[in-house]
Amino acid sequence: MDLHVAIERWPLAHTFTISRGAKSEAIVVVAEISDGKHRGRGECVPYARYSETPESVVTSIEAMKEKFGHGLTRRELQTALPAGAARNALDCALWDLEAKQSGRPVYEIAGLPKPEALPTAFTISLDRPEIMAAAAARTADWPLLKVKLGAEGDPARLEAIRHAAPKATLIVDANEGWTAENLHENIAACARAGVALIEQPLPESGDTALASIPHTVPICADESAHDGASLARLKDKYDCINIKLDKAGGLTEALRMMEQAKTLGFSIMAGCMVATSLSLAPAILYAQKARFVDLDGPLWLAKDRKFGLRYEDHHIFPAVRELWG
Repeated sequence: MDLHVAIERWPLAHTFTISRGAKSEAIVVVAEISDGKHRGRGECVPYARYSETPESVVTSIEAMKEKFGHGLTRRELQTALPAGAARNALDCALWDLEAKQSGRPVYEIAGLPKPEALPTAFTISLDRPEIMAAAAARTADWPLLKVKLGAEGDPARLEAIRHAAPKATLIVDANEGWTAENLHENIAACARAGVALIEQPLPESGDTALASIPHTVPICADESAHDGASLARLKDKYDCINIKLDKAGGLTEALRMMEQAKTLGFSIMAGCMVATSLSLAPAILYAQKARFVDLDGPLWLAKDRKFGLRYEDHHIFPAVRELWG
Protein backbone atom coordinates (compact mmCIF):
# COMPACT_ATOMS: atom_id res chain seq x y z
CA MET A 1 0.00 0.00 0.00
CA ASP A 2 1.07 3.55 -0.68
CA LEU A 3 0.90 6.22 2.02
CA HIS A 4 0.66 9.98 1.53
CA VAL A 5 0.36 12.67 4.22
CA ALA A 6 -0.24 16.42 4.09
CA ILE A 7 -0.86 19.37 6.40
CA GLU A 8 -3.95 21.45 5.59
CA ARG A 9 -5.07 24.83 6.95
CA TRP A 10 -8.75 25.74 7.09
CA PRO A 11 -9.66 29.32 8.10
CA LEU A 12 -12.37 29.78 10.73
CA ALA A 13 -15.36 32.05 10.29
CA HIS A 14 -14.78 33.40 13.82
CA THR A 15 -12.02 33.11 16.41
CA PHE A 16 -12.41 30.08 18.68
CA THR A 17 -11.23 30.61 22.27
CA ILE A 18 -10.83 28.24 25.21
CA SER A 19 -8.95 28.59 28.51
CA ARG A 20 -5.63 27.60 26.88
CA GLY A 21 -5.76 30.07 23.99
CA ALA A 22 -7.43 31.12 20.74
CA LYS A 23 -7.26 30.00 17.13
CA SER A 24 -8.31 31.50 13.81
CA GLU A 25 -7.72 28.41 11.67
CA ALA A 26 -7.98 24.65 11.93
CA ILE A 27 -4.68 22.95 11.17
CA VAL A 28 -5.25 19.31 10.27
CA VAL A 29 -3.16 16.43 8.99
CA VAL A 30 -4.66 14.16 6.33
CA ALA A 31 -3.36 10.64 5.65
CA GLU A 32 -4.24 8.82 2.43
CA ILE A 33 -3.65 5.10 1.95
CA SER A 34 -4.01 3.56 -1.50
CA ASP A 35 -3.86 0.01 -2.80
CA GLY A 36 -3.51 1.28 -6.36
CA LYS A 37 -7.23 1.12 -7.04
CA HIS A 38 -8.95 2.39 -3.90
CA ARG A 39 -8.05 5.23 -1.58
CA GLY A 40 -8.83 5.62 2.10
CA ARG A 41 -8.56 8.94 3.96
CA GLY A 42 -8.27 9.90 7.59
CA GLU A 43 -7.93 13.34 9.20
CA CYS A 44 -6.50 14.25 12.58
CA VAL A 45 -5.92 17.38 14.62
CA PRO A 46 -2.52 17.54 16.37
CA TYR A 47 -3.18 18.32 20.04
CA ALA A 48 -0.71 20.81 21.55
CA ARG A 49 -2.01 19.83 25.01
CA TYR A 50 -0.24 16.50 24.45
CA SER A 51 2.87 18.06 22.85
CA GLU A 52 1.78 17.24 19.30
CA THR A 53 2.49 19.56 16.38
CA PRO A 54 1.47 19.17 12.73
CA GLU A 55 5.10 18.52 11.87
CA SER A 56 5.62 15.89 14.57
CA VAL A 57 2.44 14.10 13.52
CA VAL A 58 3.53 14.10 9.87
CA THR A 59 6.90 12.69 10.91
CA SER A 60 5.20 9.89 12.86
CA ILE A 61 2.96 9.03 9.92
CA GLU A 62 5.77 9.12 7.36
CA ALA A 63 7.81 6.77 9.55
CA MET A 64 5.13 4.14 8.86
CA LYS A 65 5.52 4.19 5.06
CA GLU A 66 7.74 1.12 4.91
CA LYS A 67 5.39 -0.88 7.11
CA PHE A 68 2.42 0.10 4.98
CA GLY A 69 4.41 -0.89 1.93
CA HIS A 70 4.54 -4.37 3.46
CA GLY A 71 0.77 -4.40 4.11
CA LEU A 72 0.43 -3.21 7.71
CA THR A 73 -3.06 -4.08 8.97
CA ARG A 74 -5.35 -2.02 11.16
CA ARG A 75 -4.88 -4.49 14.01
CA GLU A 76 -1.10 -4.25 13.74
CA LEU A 77 -1.33 -0.45 13.71
CA GLN A 78 -2.73 -0.44 17.26
CA THR A 79 0.65 -1.53 18.64
CA ALA A 80 2.84 0.04 15.96
CA LEU A 81 1.91 3.57 17.12
CA PRO A 82 0.74 4.93 20.48
CA ALA A 83 -2.67 6.53 20.91
CA GLY A 84 -2.76 10.03 19.48
CA ALA A 85 -3.41 12.06 16.36
CA ALA A 86 -1.04 10.21 14.03
CA ARG A 87 -2.59 6.81 14.73
CA ASN A 88 -6.06 8.34 14.43
CA ALA A 89 -5.45 9.54 10.87
CA LEU A 90 -4.02 6.18 9.81
CA ASP A 91 -6.65 4.09 11.60
CA CYS A 92 -9.53 6.03 10.06
CA ALA A 93 -7.86 5.89 6.64
CA LEU A 94 -7.64 2.09 6.91
CA TRP A 95 -11.32 1.84 7.87
CA ASP A 96 -12.19 4.01 4.86
CA LEU A 97 -9.98 1.95 2.56
CA GLU A 98 -11.58 -1.30 3.70
CA ALA A 99 -15.02 0.17 3.06
CA LYS A 100 -14.01 1.21 -0.46
CA GLN A 101 -12.41 -2.18 -1.17
CA SER A 102 -15.34 -4.22 0.09
CA GLY A 103 -18.19 -1.99 -1.04
CA ARG A 104 -19.57 -2.18 2.50
CA PRO A 105 -19.99 0.79 4.86
CA VAL A 106 -17.74 1.00 7.91
CA TYR A 107 -20.65 0.61 10.32
CA GLU A 108 -21.46 -2.75 8.74
CA ILE A 109 -17.83 -3.91 8.82
CA ALA A 110 -17.63 -2.94 12.50
CA GLY A 111 -20.89 -4.74 13.32
CA LEU A 112 -22.67 -1.53 14.31
CA PRO A 113 -26.25 -0.49 13.54
CA LYS A 114 -26.82 1.90 10.67
CA PRO A 115 -26.13 5.40 12.01
CA GLU A 116 -28.87 7.99 12.23
CA ALA A 117 -28.87 11.78 12.50
CA LEU A 118 -28.10 12.97 16.02
CA PRO A 119 -28.77 16.23 17.89
CA THR A 120 -25.46 17.95 18.55
CA ALA A 121 -24.30 20.75 20.80
CA PHE A 122 -23.15 24.11 19.50
CA THR A 123 -20.19 25.73 21.26
CA ILE A 124 -20.04 29.20 22.79
CA SER A 125 -16.42 30.37 22.72
CA LEU A 126 -14.80 31.85 25.85
CA ASP A 127 -15.04 35.65 26.04
CA ARG A 128 -16.45 38.45 28.17
CA PRO A 129 -19.90 37.75 29.68
CA GLU A 130 -21.76 40.17 27.41
CA ILE A 131 -20.14 38.77 24.25
CA MET A 132 -20.87 35.20 25.26
CA ALA A 133 -24.45 36.14 26.13
CA ALA A 134 -24.89 37.71 22.70
CA ALA A 135 -23.57 34.52 21.08
CA ALA A 136 -25.92 32.45 23.21
CA ALA A 137 -28.87 34.65 22.22
CA ARG A 138 -28.06 34.11 18.53
CA THR A 139 -28.06 30.34 19.07
CA ALA A 140 -30.73 30.12 21.79
CA ASP A 141 -32.86 27.88 19.57
CA TRP A 142 -30.22 25.14 19.82
CA PRO A 143 -31.47 22.57 22.36
CA LEU A 144 -27.90 21.92 23.58
CA LEU A 145 -25.19 24.56 24.04
CA LYS A 146 -21.62 23.90 25.15
CA VAL A 147 -20.15 26.83 27.07
CA LYS A 148 -16.38 27.30 27.19
CA LEU A 149 -15.26 28.58 30.60
CA GLY A 150 -12.06 28.34 32.63
CA ALA A 151 -11.18 31.95 33.50
CA GLU A 152 -11.76 34.44 36.30
CA GLY A 153 -15.40 35.50 36.49
CA ASP A 154 -16.99 32.30 35.18
CA PRO A 155 -20.13 32.56 37.38
CA ALA A 156 -20.95 35.91 35.75
CA ARG A 157 -20.44 34.42 32.30
CA LEU A 158 -22.73 31.53 33.11
CA GLU A 159 -25.44 33.74 34.58
CA ALA A 160 -25.40 35.94 31.46
CA ILE A 161 -25.60 32.95 29.13
CA ARG A 162 -28.45 31.33 31.03
CA HIS A 163 -30.39 34.60 30.85
CA ALA A 164 -29.79 34.79 27.09
CA ALA A 165 -30.70 31.15 26.43
CA PRO A 166 -33.20 30.17 29.14
CA LYS A 167 -34.47 27.01 27.47
CA ALA A 168 -31.23 25.45 26.23
CA THR A 169 -29.56 22.52 27.98
CA LEU A 170 -26.06 23.68 28.95
CA ILE A 171 -22.78 21.82 29.07
CA VAL A 172 -19.87 23.67 30.68
CA ASP A 173 -16.30 22.96 29.57
CA ALA A 174 -13.56 24.48 31.72
CA ASN A 175 -10.69 22.85 29.78
CA GLU A 176 -8.71 22.32 33.03
CA GLY A 177 -9.08 26.03 33.81
CA TRP A 178 -10.52 25.86 37.34
CA THR A 179 -8.59 25.39 40.56
CA ALA A 180 -9.19 23.78 43.92
CA GLU A 181 -9.81 27.27 45.29
CA ASN A 182 -12.65 28.23 42.92
CA LEU A 183 -14.03 24.75 42.21
CA HIS A 184 -16.88 24.87 44.73
CA GLU A 185 -17.94 28.39 43.68
CA ASN A 186 -18.01 27.43 40.02
CA ILE A 187 -19.86 24.15 40.57
CA ALA A 188 -22.44 26.01 42.66
CA ALA A 189 -22.90 28.50 39.80
CA CYS A 190 -23.42 25.57 37.42
CA ALA A 191 -26.03 24.05 39.72
CA ARG A 192 -27.91 27.36 39.92
CA ALA A 193 -27.92 27.62 36.13
CA GLY A 194 -29.21 24.08 35.72
CA VAL A 195 -26.09 22.89 33.89
CA ALA A 196 -26.37 19.26 32.76
CA LEU A 197 -22.65 18.40 32.68
CA ILE A 198 -19.30 19.92 33.67
CA GLU A 199 -16.40 18.89 31.47
CA GLN A 200 -12.82 18.68 32.84
CA PRO A 201 -12.98 21.31 35.58
CA LEU A 202 -9.49 20.66 36.99
CA PRO A 203 -6.12 19.90 35.38
CA GLU A 204 -5.49 16.22 34.83
CA SER A 205 -2.60 16.38 37.30
CA GLY A 206 -4.87 17.70 40.06
CA ASP A 207 -8.18 15.97 39.45
CA THR A 208 -7.97 13.66 42.48
CA ALA A 209 -9.92 16.34 44.37
CA LEU A 210 -12.99 15.36 42.35
CA ALA A 211 -13.23 12.07 44.23
CA SER A 212 -13.93 13.81 47.54
CA ILE A 213 -16.58 16.38 46.59
CA PRO A 214 -20.33 15.99 45.96
CA HIS A 215 -21.14 15.85 42.25
CA THR A 216 -24.20 18.10 42.38
CA VAL A 217 -23.65 18.37 38.62
CA PRO A 218 -22.25 15.33 36.74
CA ILE A 219 -18.58 15.69 35.81
CA CYS A 220 -17.03 14.50 32.54
CA ALA A 221 -13.40 13.59 31.88
CA ASP A 222 -11.85 14.98 28.72
CA GLU A 223 -8.13 15.69 29.07
CA SER A 224 -7.98 13.03 31.81
CA ALA A 225 -9.46 10.37 29.49
CA HIS A 226 -7.10 9.24 26.77
CA ASP A 227 -7.50 5.66 25.57
CA GLY A 228 -9.11 2.64 27.16
CA ALA A 229 -6.17 2.07 29.51
CA SER A 230 -6.88 5.39 31.24
CA LEU A 231 -10.48 4.72 32.22
CA ALA A 232 -10.25 2.52 35.32
CA ARG A 233 -8.36 5.14 37.34
CA LEU A 234 -11.10 7.70 36.64
CA LYS A 235 -13.86 5.66 38.25
CA ASP A 236 -14.27 7.60 41.52
CA LYS A 237 -13.62 11.04 40.02
CA TYR A 238 -15.89 11.26 36.98
CA ASP A 239 -19.38 10.31 35.90
CA CYS A 240 -18.88 10.60 32.15
CA ILE A 241 -16.11 10.09 29.57
CA ASN A 242 -15.54 12.30 26.52
CA ILE A 243 -14.31 10.05 23.72
CA LYS A 244 -12.39 11.89 21.00
CA LEU A 245 -10.71 10.20 18.06
CA ASP A 246 -7.49 12.20 18.32
CA LYS A 247 -6.96 11.18 21.94
CA ALA A 248 -7.99 7.56 21.47
CA GLY A 249 -5.87 7.12 18.36
CA GLY A 250 -8.64 6.25 15.97
CA LEU A 251 -12.04 4.64 15.59
CA THR A 252 -10.77 1.18 16.54
CA GLU A 253 -9.78 2.31 20.04
CA ALA A 254 -12.77 4.64 20.36
CA LEU A 255 -15.11 1.68 19.89
CA ARG A 256 -13.18 -0.25 22.56
CA MET A 257 -13.41 2.74 24.91
CA MET A 258 -17.14 2.90 24.38
CA GLU A 259 -17.55 -0.68 25.57
CA GLN A 260 -15.14 -0.22 28.48
CA ALA A 261 -16.90 2.95 29.61
CA LYS A 262 -20.21 1.13 29.59
CA THR A 263 -18.78 -1.71 31.68
CA LEU A 264 -17.34 0.74 34.21
CA GLY A 265 -20.62 2.62 34.53
CA PHE A 266 -19.61 5.84 32.79
CA SER A 267 -21.96 7.70 30.49
CA ILE A 268 -20.44 8.76 27.18
CA MET A 269 -19.88 12.08 25.49
CA ALA A 270 -18.80 12.13 21.84
CA GLY A 271 -16.51 15.11 21.33
CA CYS A 272 -14.38 16.59 18.60
CA MET A 273 -11.79 19.20 17.73
CA VAL A 274 -12.36 22.14 15.38
CA ALA A 275 -11.73 20.40 12.07
CA THR A 276 -13.28 19.48 8.73
CA SER A 277 -16.03 16.94 8.25
CA LEU A 278 -13.49 14.27 7.36
CA SER A 279 -12.25 14.38 10.96
CA LEU A 280 -15.73 14.01 12.46
CA ALA A 281 -17.29 11.43 10.14
CA PRO A 282 -16.02 8.36 12.08
CA ALA A 283 -17.16 9.81 15.41
CA ILE A 284 -20.79 9.69 14.32
CA LEU A 285 -20.63 5.89 14.56
CA TYR A 286 -19.86 5.68 18.29
CA ALA A 287 -21.84 8.85 19.01
CA GLN A 288 -24.96 6.76 18.39
CA LYS A 289 -24.59 5.45 21.97
CA ALA A 290 -23.49 8.73 23.56
CA ARG A 291 -25.49 10.60 26.20
CA PHE A 292 -24.08 13.93 24.97
CA VAL A 293 -23.03 14.65 21.38
CA ASP A 294 -20.67 17.56 20.73
CA LEU A 295 -19.77 17.31 17.04
CA ASP A 296 -19.99 20.87 15.76
CA GLY A 297 -16.36 21.34 14.67
CA PRO A 298 -17.00 22.02 10.96
CA LEU A 299 -19.58 24.69 11.80
CA TRP A 300 -16.70 26.92 12.90
CA LEU A 301 -15.02 26.79 9.49
CA ALA A 302 -15.35 29.54 6.92
CA LYS A 303 -15.73 26.70 4.40
CA ASP A 304 -15.82 22.93 4.83
CA ARG A 305 -14.44 20.37 2.38
CA LYS A 306 -16.45 18.93 -0.50
CA PHE A 307 -19.11 16.37 0.51
CA GLY A 308 -18.99 17.72 4.08
CA LEU A 309 -21.34 16.58 6.80
CA ARG A 310 -24.87 17.90 6.71
CA TYR A 311 -26.21 19.90 9.67
CA GLU A 312 -29.93 20.51 9.77
CA ASP A 313 -32.36 21.39 12.59
CA HIS A 314 -29.53 21.12 15.13
CA HIS A 315 -28.75 17.58 13.98
CA ILE A 316 -25.62 16.12 12.42
CA PHE A 317 -26.17 13.53 9.67
CA PRO A 318 -23.96 10.54 8.84
CA ALA A 319 -21.29 10.98 6.19
CA VAL A 320 -21.91 10.23 2.53
CA ARG A 321 -19.57 7.63 1.05
CA GLU A 322 -17.75 10.26 -1.02
CA LEU A 323 -16.48 11.81 2.22
CA TRP A 324 -15.63 8.75 4.31
CA GLY A 325 -16.68 5.23 5.21
